[in-house]
Amino acid sequence: MVWFGALAAAAVTGGSVAAGYLGLVTGALPLDVGAGRRTRLLGPQIIDVAAPRELVFDVIAQPYLGRASRAMRAKVRVLERGSDMVLAAHRTPVAGGRLTATTVETVRFTRPERVDFRLVRGPVPTVTESFTLTEHGSGTQLVYEGELATDLWRPGQWWGDVVAPRWEATVATSLAAVREEAERRSSLP
Repeated sequence: MVWFGALAAAAVTGGSVAAGYLGLVTGALPLDVGAGRRTRLLGPQIIDVAAPRELVFDVIAQPYLGRASRAMRAKVRVLERGSDMVLAAHRTPVAGGRLTATTVETVRFTRPERVDFRLVRGPVPTVTESFTLTEHGSGTQLVYEGELATDLWRPGQWWGDVVAPRWEATVATSLAAVREEAERRSSLP
């Protein structure tokens, strides 16, 4: 019978570790203890967009301030809206699409040159990011930069090393979509 107790304890421990991991990955169990905080830079990612700055800004702001397309409604849900800021839940597929991570962020708009994001709930304690738009010839240069922070010293740093590349890849996909949509709208008569 001793083996049964050991087996049960191992199952409970394994289940707790798995649940904790799933909670962290999906953003359902945020960990923000404020001890051993480590920060790392995100970006910069720089793209040139063959469209006017105002139009690029409008494409970025559309899912938050305007009427979002069906595809964007599946990814972004505005929870609260103000005149220059929203609180939004962002859904991102993770683990090969088997799971969905949900982050909650404030998004602040400074027309037409800047959009700032601040993580409220997610897989790490804090992320701050910005999209800066500058006129560049007849188009726009969009620069993404940010900072990601984790807690708990080396284990947290390891977690940041896991999260950051995936975070930046998600941003790169978003930037490509912004460029494509802005250039498409810019070419319309």
